[in-house]
Amino acid sequence: MKYRLVTLIAFLVAVTAIAVTTHQLSLPTTKPPTVHAPLKPKLLSYLGVYEDGAPPGFQPVTQFARMATRKPNLVGYYSGWAEPFNVSFADMVHSHGVVPFVQIDPRFASVSAIAAGAYDGYLRSYADSVRAYRHSVVIGFGHEMNATWYPWGYGHVRPSTFAAAWRHVVTIFRDEGAENVTWLWTINQDTPGSGRVALWWPGAKYVTWVGIDGYYLRPSDKFYNVFGQTIQQVRAFTKKPILLSETGIGKGSGRFKNILDLFNGMQKYRTLGLVWFDKNQHDISIYHQDWRLEDDGLATTAFQLGIARTLRSSANLAGAR
Repeated sequence: MKYRLVTLIAFLVAVTAIAVTTHQLSLPTTKPPTVHAPLKPKLLSYLGVYEDGAPPGFQPVTQFARMATRKPNLVGYYSGWAEPFNVSFADMVHSHGVVPFVQIDPRFASVSAIAAGAYDGYLRSYADSVRAYRHSVVIGFGHEMNATWYPWGYGHVRPSTFAAAWRHVVTIFRDEGAENVTWLWTINQDTPGSGRVALWWPGAKYVTWVGIDGYYLRPSDKFYNVFGQTIQQVRAFTKKPILLSETGIGKGSGRFKNILDLFNGMQKYRTLGLVWFDKNQHDISIYHQDWRLEDDGLATTAFQLGIARTLRSSANLAGAR
C-alpha cells in the first residue's frame, strides 16, 4: 500500500512538472525593451579619430583634440570576432560626450556560418550589452569587404554571402532591442583590383550610413581619386549619408595642400565628416605610413584651418534649413 502511495505521489509530481514545463514553453517569449538613440545625419558635423591606446584610455583622444582645436565626437576602435562589447570604454567615452565607433571584424569566423546563425549566441550577447549601454553606438561589420586583404573580402567570400551575413547581424541586434546602433556599411575606396562596391550592398533597410575608407598616399592624390569616384558609385544605388570612416595623409604626399583638399572635398561632396587614422604604421610601405599630425606643424595648421572652415560651412547649412 505504501509502495502504491509513493508511486502515485511520484506520478502526480511528474505529471505536474511536465504540465508546468509545457506551460512555460508555451508562454510567448518577451522581447527585450527597445532602446533608441539615433545619431543625426548632419552634414560636416562629425570628427572622429582612431588612436593607439584608446581603448583602454582617453588621453590620446585628448591630445588629438588639443591639436585639432576641436574635440572629436566619434572615437573608433577595432573589435575581433568573439570579443564582447567594451562597456567600460564606451562608458568612459560617453562621459566625455563622445560616441564609440566599433568595427567588428569576423577574422577566424566563417561568414557563411554567421549568415546561417551559427554565432547567434555571441551576437545576441553583444547586442544585449549594446542595448544595456543605452547610448548611441556606431557599428560596422567586416569593413573594407570590397578589397582583397581581409579573409572576409573580395576573392575570399562571395559578395552575396557577405550581404546575407550583414543582414543577419543587423536583424539579431534589432530583435534584441538594440536600436541605439547607427549601422555603418564600410567599403574601401575603389582601386584597381577591388570589387564593384554595389555587389556587397545589403539593402537600404539594413544600413544607416555608408562609410568609405581612403588615404592620400602620393602628392598627386586628390579628393576625387581618393573618395570622389567611389562616392559617385555609391550614389548610383543609395542616397544614404556618407562618412569618411578612415583616412590619413602621408608625410610625403604634400600634406598641407592635401589636408585642405580633403576638407574642401568633404564640403563639395556633402559628407558627414571624417575619422582620422592617427597612428604610426612605421613606414612599412607607402600604404602603411606615419599618419599622425601632432608632430607636423604645417599639417597641424592645415588641419585646424580645415576644421574652422568645416564648422562655418556646417553652421551655414544648418541656418539654410
